[in-house]
Amino acid sequence: MSIISISVVIIAKNAQETIKECLGSLKEFDEIILYLNNSTDNTKKIALKFPNVKIFEGDFIGFGSTKNKAAEYAKNEWIFSLDSDEILNKKIIDEIKNQDFTNDRNIFIVKRENYFLGYKTINKDLIARIYNKKTTRFNDNAVHEKIIINQNSNKIILKNSFQHLNITDINQTLTKMMKYTDLGAENKKTCFFLIVIAKSTFAFIQTYFLRLYFLNGWIGFTVAVTNANRRFYKYLKRYINCKGEKS
Repeated sequence: MSIISISVVIIAKNAQETIKECLGSLKEFDEIILYLNNSTDNTKKIALKFPNVKIFEGDFIGFGSTKNKAAEYAKNEWIFSLDSDEILNKKIIDEIKNQDFTNDRNIFIVKRENYFLGYKTINKDLIARIYNKKTTRFNDNAVHEKIIINQNSNKIILKNSFQHLNITDINQTLTKMMKYTDLGAENKKTCFFLIVIAKSTFAFIQTYFLRLYFLNGWIGFTVAVTNANRRFYKYLKRYINCKGEKS
C-alpha cells in the first residue's frame, strides 16, 4: 500500500554515497521532495531513477529555513523530514502506516540509530520528524534546527527506529566540521578564550563518558574527539569574530 498522505522531504548536497539507499527505502511513499542545494556530484542523476521523487533546486539558507522552503513544494500537509543519509526499514514504515493523522497537532518522534564508518554507535537519538505544516514548522536555526513543539502539540513516540549513516568516509568529519562550525559561528562572538577550552573539553567528556561512547572502543573515542574538535573550532571562530571586531 502506497503512503499517499505523507510527503517525505529531503534537503541534500553532494549525497551520492547514501542517496540511493535512502530513496530505495522510501518506495512506499507516494511523494518524495528532494531539494538540492548546489549539488555537483551524481546525486541528481541517481535520484532521477526513482519515479516517486520530485527534484527541486535552490540555495541553502540555513538548515531550518531551507527545510521549511523545501516543505512548501510538498502536496501533502503531513511532512516526514529526512536527511539524505537516513535509511528506513519495513518495521518503522508499517508503524507509520498505523498512526493517527486526523489530528494535525500530532508530532511524531522517531528513534535514530547512528552509524560511524559502518559501525553502530551506542547512542540513539529521539527526534521530531513527522509534522503537519499547517500547525508547525522548523525553527529558523542555521544549524541544530528543530521542529517547533508548542503547548498544543501532541507528541507521539514511535517504537521502531531507523538507520543514520552519519559518517561513511573519515574525510566527511573534516568537511562537515568546516560547514557546521562556519554556520555555528556566523554572526556570533565569544570573547573569552577560556570558554573555547571549556566547551571543547566538556564536549569530549559528555560524549565519551556521559553518553557511554567508551563502550564503543576506538569508534567511541574517535566520535568523542570529533565532537570536541567541532566544538573547539566553532567557539574558536566565535573568539576570532570577537577579536576582529575589537581590532
